[in-house]
Amino acid sequence: MSGFVQEFREFAVKGNVIDLAVGVIIGGAFGKIVDSIVGDLIMPVVGKIFGGLDFSNFFIALNEVPSGVAMTLAEVKKAGVPVFAYGSFITILINFTILAFIIFMMIKQVNRLKREAPTAPAEPPPTPEDVVLLREIRDALKK
Repeated sequence: MSGFVQEFREFAVKGNVIDLAVGVIIGGAFGKIVDSIVGDLIMPVVGKIFGGLDFSNFFIALNEVPSGVAMTLAEVKKAGVPVFAYGSFITILINFTILAFIIFMMIKQVNRLKREAPTAPAEPPPTPEDVVLLREIRDALKK
């Protein structure tokens, strides 16, 4: 059992696992920001452009809605009626598209920064010993 605990400890303290955990936490917070941008800023503008439509309330009730229930997604769901909430799907799809675009731009920027700057040419490899010896013999014969 102690071998298992030791192995788990080594796994948990590796840099990649910690980096991944930080990424997940920041990603979750960033996702909430994008949700707010889409739900509170983008979708109202898109709805206004399309004549005041509220995409979040676009749905098709799969059963009959009881009388007296307001025809909003929240109220219909509260009444227990199964719904096909395609407006919610449209909003989530826009969230995903924005998030994917932002992540793409971030990765593109990181990759651009990671590119190595041109380096000076490397030193030539050392001359093999047999060539050095032949040159010494040649130089000795010239004298």
